[in-house]
Amino acid sequence: MSDTVNFTRRRIRSNGVTIQCALAGNGPAILLLHGYPQSHVMWHRVAPALARTHTVVCADLRGYGDSSKPRGLPDHGNYSKRTMAADMVGVMRALGHERFHLVGHDRGARVAHRLARDHGVRVRSLTVLDISPTLKMYDSTSMAFARAYYHWFLFIQPEPVPEKMVAAVGLAGMFGRQGVILGSPSDLFARRALEEYVRCFDARMIHASCEDYRASAGIDLEHDRADLLRKLAMPVLAIWGTRGVVGRLFDCAADWREVAHDVTGLAVDSGHFVAEERPDEVVQALRAFLPRAA
Repeated sequence: MSDTVNFTRRRIRSNGVTIQCALAGNGPAILLLHGYPQSHVMWHRVAPALARTHTVVCADLRGYGDSSKPRGLPDHGNYSKRTMAADMVGVMRALGHERFHLVGHDRGARVAHRLARDHGVRVRSLTVLDISPTLKMYDSTSMAFARAYYHWFLFIQPEPVPEKMVAAVGLAGMFGRQGVILGSPSDLFARRALEEYVRCFDARMIHASCEDYRASAGIDLEHDRADLLRKLAMPVLAIWGTRGVVGRLFDCAADWREVAHDVTGLAVDSGHFVAEERPDEVVQALRAFLPRAA
């Protein structure tokens, strides 16, 4: 992941699947979870800096990267954020980390939110990049949001139509559309990182990622509604890009204060892919925030 930090790759069996991860560093543990349609490689501009003071674990979510990509179940439950969070708890336990800091972007932030809900005793702090909570975003859907996040509503349609449409346009089509709509420049991805995203973007990942979104529009909302009266206890840092959809259409800090007691909000001049567009600002924010959590 870096010429100056030696990351070790591990494949860890957890919760019935195999999770690919990369780890480096020493000190308190941090788990970094990526977004769509990427892999743990998206942290290549952030993880090496964090590894100077922390043990950093960058994991591929089930369905993404080089982790297992099981077929979806009828209720999409094997791609619920509860199940995906349990994968990561098993990974961290296997690595000897009973408690850890948690950082997620996009889909990974939704997994991180559920992990903090279900396994709060393990989570020292939660950092979410460029999302508001899933339930809030669905319940606040407007025409502007539906146009910008069209893929949320495409991917939740029954198989196989979304899978076939995504396969037809490929990763370039998806990133090109997201680059325009989500406020990020089309050339922000490092060549080697983009090559990794393309390599992993096969039919199995396309299906798995659709299942991820289908779960978010169904079983995940059931889980979120059941937790409406229970706020997160750990410190939460919410970072969003002012040029992204979340920054333009949502009050990100206020949205997270509806579900957590202790929220710090930070807006940065970025589109959606904050960790790749503004890595130095993300690292600086994390270094200021993480010492607050024991």
